[in-house]
Amino acid sequence: MTLARVIIAAAWADGEMTLEEINSLKDLLFRLPHAGLEWGTQLTGREWAMLEMYIESPVDAAERARLVELLQAALRTPKDRALALSALEDLIQADGVVTDEERAVAEEIKTAIEAVGVGVIGQLGRLMRGTVQRRSQAVASAPNREEYFEDFIKNKVYYAVRQRLNLGEVNPDIPEADLRKLSLAGGLMARVAHVDREVTEDEFDKMVNALQTGWDITRETAAFVAEVAVSEVSADLDYFRLTREFSTSTTEDERVGFLDVLFAVADADGHVSHDEIEEIRRIAKSLNLTHKQFIGAKLTIPRERRAN
Repeated sequence: MTLARVIIAAAWADGEMTLEEINSLKDLLFRLPHAGLEWGTQLTGREWAMLEMYIESPVDAAERARLVELLQAALRTPKDRALALSALEDLIQADGVVTDEERAVAEEIKTAIEAVGVGVIGQLGRLMRGTVQRRSQAVASAPNREEYFEDFIKNKVYYAVRQRLNLGEVNPDIPEADLRKLSLAGGLMARVAHVDREVTEDEFDKMVNALQTGWDITRETAAFVAEVAVSEVSADLDYFRLTREFSTSTTEDERVGFLDVLFAVADADGHVSHDEIEEIRRIAKSLNLTHKQFIGAKLTIPRERRAN
């Protein structure tokens, strides 16, 4: 896992990854567990999810330094070091194009790997220097997205919101619990808006208005959460976890009222389609609401503006 994360960090050297690079990277990562540091092991679903967390968004220099230091501490034998160097070179050659940034970062990581003393003498030296137990202050304070891994799994929109907040994009003055609930609500609204594979400007405005009035937040914050939710909904957003988390963090009355919001989003263009109605029906069921409660929300939309 440690080597795999460093390989991903190196792939982000130029701040972007093409689909071809991502596919090459995944192929390389798939081969890693069968040799060297992780001989004989298979990555679990959660381990793959953690790697995907690094694949989905750029790894900056500070976070890369943290991962490289973790790799240095994990290297124990010459075979470990050889595997790490080989994997790094495989990555650089993966798509046949090596940018200056990629080469510079690869050389930086290669130097760090080669500097590690392996074998009995090397291990003893590291123990005496305390490098295994103590991380540098700079690395200790470096970004660590793994602190939000459970959110990446259970509340993908909140994870994306938190990552962007860490970049200083906005500074919402709202409690953390409310921000999590906002993100869940935004994700479900975005799912309804995206039923036809396109989120219109009117649907987006409805989402923003619902977030702003429902949670008494600024329009800037509401627009920010809605924008993140829309950007995440086309990705592999876990619908079942999203509804389960929203259900456990809200009251029944809040969930019933939220169905009205979902229908309002669906009606943003003046008509609620059959597919949108069925999507809201599935959400209502997953939120442990009754068919009667679903019908009550559906009837808030005039008959002429909804499919039968």
